[in-house]
Amino acid sequence: MIELKNKTSYKKQIRNILTFKFMTDIEIDNLIKNCSILEFDIEEPIIIQGDTDQSFYAVVEGSVVVSSLEAEGRDVYICTIGDGEIFGEAGIFMKVKRTASVTSKSKTIVFKIERTQMLKYIKENPYAGNKFFMVMIYGLLKKLKETNQELAYERKADVDQDDIDALVNSLLN
Repeated sequence: MIELKNKTSYKKQIRNILTFKFMTDIEIDNLIKNCSILEFDIEEPIIIQGDTDQSFYAVVEGSVVVSSLEAEGRDVYICTIGDGEIFGEAGIFMKVKRTASVTSKSKTIVFKIERTQMLKYIKENPYAGNKFFMVMIYGLLKKLKETNQELAYERKADVDQDDIDALVNSLLN
């Protein structure tokens, strides 16, 4: 991982990240002052499951893979995140262990802001902070809805005991 020094050269890409899309140029400039722009090589870890990291990330260029290590020790693919998408939002709100690992899929440029930097930014830019949180909450609610739909589908697909009994009875009769 390399921290890139010319952060302002990524202003256009940062503006295209939905979470920051509604901010003014001055608000974006102030945000960039508080963030880090990092470059990761292929298959380089960005977040490691189990670590405690109070940061929020966005993909500026490239893509990352989100995966989770199961109890059996196997790595389970969750999703791929690309340009303009965010990850690690929980780190801004809570000091908890990361529930998944995030690894660069290609050479990837990532926006990173730590909780302390974000709180400083919001204190200095409260109007921008409100926009940030409104879009962040919208995104989290959208993810929650998608997760609920997946869970409902999984439950619907589960076979219950009545189905098994009916199958066995039909085979025996």
